Amino acid sequence: MRVFIMVAGVFTGAHVWQETAERLVAAGGAAHAVPLTGIDPARPAAPAHVGLETHIEDVIAAIDAVDAASGPEVVLVGHDYGIHPVLGAADRRAERIARVVYLDCGMPQNGVPPLAAVPDQALRAQLAGRAEAGEREGVLAPPAHDEWGRWGSTADVGEAALERLTASAVPQPLGTLFQPLRLSGAVASVPVTGVLCAGNGATIGLVQRLVDFGDPSLAVLTEPQVSFFELPTGHWPMLSCPDALAEVLLRAAAGEGHRLRPAGGDASAPAHLRPFPLELPELPRDRQGQVDLYVPDGEGPRPAVVFVHGGPVPAGARPRPREWPTLVGHARLAATEGMVGVTLDHRLHDLADYDRAAEDVAAAVELVRADARVDADRIALWFFSGGGLLTTDWLARPPAWLSCLAASYPILAPLPAWGMSGSRFHPAGAVDQAGSLPVVLLRAGREAPEIAATVDAFVTAAKGCAARLELVDVPNGHHGFETIDPPEETLPALRHAMRSVVGHLTG
Repeated sequence: MRVFIMVAGVFTGAHVWQETAERLVAAGGAAHAVPLTGIDPARPAAPAHVGLETHIEDVIAAIDAVDAASGPEVVLVGHDYGIHPVLGAADRRAERIARVVYLDCGMPQNGVPPLAAVPDQALRAQLAGRAEAGEREGVLAPPAHDEWGRWGSTADVGEAALERLTASAVPQPLGTLFQPLRLSGAVASVPVTGVLCAGNGATIGLVQRLVDFGDPSLAVLTEPQVSFFELPTGHWPMLSCPDALAEVLLRAAAGEGHRLRPAGGDASAPAHLRPFPLELPELPRDRQGQVDLYVPDGEGPRPAVVFVHGGPVPAGARPRPREWPTLVGHARLAATEGMVGVTLDHRLHDLADYDRAAEDVAAAVELVRADARVDADRIALWFFSGGGLLTTDWLARPPAWLSCLAASYPILAPLPAWGMSGSRFHPAGAVDQAGSLPVVLLRAGREAPEIAATVDAFVTAAKGCAARLELVDVPNGHHGFETIDPPEETLPALRHAMRSVVGHLTG
């Protein structure tokens, strides 16, 4: 028999697992939702006496309560904050655990407190200040009814369920967030499954792309004992789809699930390293600091098109983005039109890095404008994917020399799980300040719904102001359509968009 021991996230008690537990029991398993001390009414305690270690001991007690003599398979399930006490307990009882399930959560590391996983960046910074000030015995108030989105997408959670979640929420002792997780390494031998919630912005495809970037720290995700499932819902699947969650947990316990492909393996090249679909003349790169310039022959100075990659891209990714075929291909395409094509690297390695990435892009643009081969008064900026948020500053304050702004399959508002509520990086809110700046937007018809929604919001905002928006649709295109199953309309769309940008630079 399999025994599922489940641990909930911040502010929430064991009650959130009720429906999922019932399904697991009906399928022949056993299910125990752990009441956490100081969180669950069954285990009251003063906040000053509750830390992460307290909750680790709660989970250990639940493991030890399972009769080992009967030989059950113990599966630990951690949701959100709950993965921290789950890992701490699994590390100390590794021989008892058949599998650890990460339910829509990050990958905690030894010595790092749960505070690092608080999704809302502003709240995380505020809490870090409280920790530095020595305020470690207080509590964090639970969200109001309309504030749960700061902790994850509430997609598919019905109004009644959300009201119950709010009514039963309790303050989170700060010690549970500030105390570092301590692991001996024993838990590394335990098989793991990640259950990702697509409505919260996490998908198997996204994780595979991160692995494909070649960061050695992510290689562990491709080991045979690691599997993945994906649910098309928000951050609280135990409330939004308990049947589907129970089914996934049963399959995970049986060792099923999707396995990721190792970076550089025998499979075809990852999408970001596949050839650019247009045949273009070879043109040498001229590396100047953080930028690579592709300069056509002939007299200058010439207008320039600066291509800004998306992300986040792990710091250890190799090759670096400015060398990716898609970016180089766009730069060479610009050069065939008589422009200076430019690729660059910026430091968007994490969702908290948008400020410094914006600074890097601004510095790179000034470096390009200072080059004698470039007409400093005729510059276009072209953004990709997650780099779409970096359009904000240019839309809000377009300089006189900015002739055009373009974007391919951009993300134009922070996604729910990014924790960027209140962030300045919100293009739809800035486009009304762009004046008559031309904007060329390549839109993927098969875009992920959560990304497509940000594009739709931007288009609506742009149509309501003076911005000169041109849409170039790729109806059958996916996100990254140049190299991900490029449909036949890809090449005409790329050429049309480039010529529109060139027209704004030279007109």
